[in-house]
Amino acid sequence: MSTPTGEFAYIDWLRRRTPAAAGVLVGPGDDTAVLRPPSRPLLVTTDMLLEGSCFRLAEAGPFRVGRKAINVNLSDIAAMAGVPTAAVVSVGLPRTGGRELAEQLYLGMRDAADAFGVPLVGGDTNSWDGPLAISVTMLGEATDRGPVLRAGAQAGDWVLVTGPLGGSILGHHLDFTPRVREALELHESADLHSMIDLSDGLSRDLHHICDESRCGAVLFADAIPITDAARQLAARDGRPALDHALADGEDFELVFTVSPADGERLVREQPVPGITLSRIGEVLADGFWLERAGRREKLEARGYEHEW
Repeated sequence: MSTPTGEFAYIDWLRRRTPAAAGVLVGPGDDTAVLRPPSRPLLVTTDMLLEGSCFRLAEAGPFRVGRKAINVNLSDIAAMAGVPTAAVVSVGLPRTGGRELAEQLYLGMRDAADAFGVPLVGGDTNSWDGPLAISVTMLGEATDRGPVLRAGAQAGDWVLVTGPLGGSILGHHLDFTPRVREALELHESADLHSMIDLSDGLSRDLHHICDESRCGAVLFADAIPITDAARQLAARDGRPALDHALADGEDFELVFTVSPADGERLVREQPVPGITLSRIGEVLADGFWLERAGRREKLEARGYEHEW
């Protein structure tokens, strides 16, 4: 029997490092994975990362890229207040140095996935003359309370956020921890009317909630928590730190809306360890505003958007 090389040697290497997991009947190596069906609604999300567009491999390194590829999908599951259950990964590798790159990617993905008990159950590898491309599809399961959608915000709701914003390009965009556990605790602690993870920027992502809920919102400028990184960027580029908090994106915090009673209680009691919940706005019947010094100005939904 010949010794496998290339793709097949990598698959053998990967299988030896993939532990058994509850709910996974057949993992990597067959034509499909075989999973036990969930008892509650199934959540499915996918994200693709492209070198040159989403990251610079020479700066980030493959381990961190692998971590991010998993974590951006975990953040989507968190936005639905779901439980992540499995992931499949497809990778397009550059022909030169592909094996070492693939191994480091896998180790980074496993590092992120293992932190939340998510098995990597299969996928595909290919090589080409272009840069690194990696796509992860993640499965999850809703809780008994059901998924939290972008639709559902109601006029009068408080708008809350799970952490400070802005300046993610200084490192947070690669090294963040998705708010999976925090979302589940919030879902148990309050009636979440709507929620989204902040991947494209606060103003743009909150606007997504408004679009889906057919409502408006006002953000309170003085109440938005701002990272030290945003202030560092502001000192460099002259843009206000608030502008970075509103539009930088890839914060991967959660923004959600709740009734005033739930909002007041959450801010007062701070029931979720490790984060500080802040009230940053209010849902309106219509309009999209920023309020500062007692005056409201129209707020543009700015942030990241793929262009083609």
